Amino acid sequence: QVQLVESGGGLVQAGGSLRLSCAASGRTFSTYGMGWFRQAPGKVRQFVAGISWSGGGTYYADSVKGRFTISRDNANNAVYLEMNSLKPEDTAVYYCAAETTGRGHPVAPFGSWGQGTQVTVSS
Repeated sequence: QVQLVESGGGLVQAGGSLRLSCAASGRTFSTYGMGWFRQAPGKVRQFVAGISWSGGGTYYADSVKGRFTISRDNANNAVYLEMNSLKPEDTAVYYCAAETTGRGHPVAPFGSWGQGTQVTVSS
């Protein structure tokens, strides 16, 4: 199982940008599909973005398409979420997750989770 630690969250004004990072442990990181999820207060956790083991396949929620970009660096066991044009409705705890099919698809069985990082977008 892979261990995941997120960083990069914070407070930003609407229209601003943040870059989240997720550091992973384990020698098999490059075989995992990776994803970012978020959970706002009182709401269920939702898929934000996913990336396949090679980085060749990416998936996005409609609400973030064109604003967020997911990427990964297998040499350094890391995955990133570049968030631009942030909106107040993007406010949530953001979680990094890993799954063993390698696809990073929204319905893949993500089984390893980080502790989350808070993103707050002020209007």
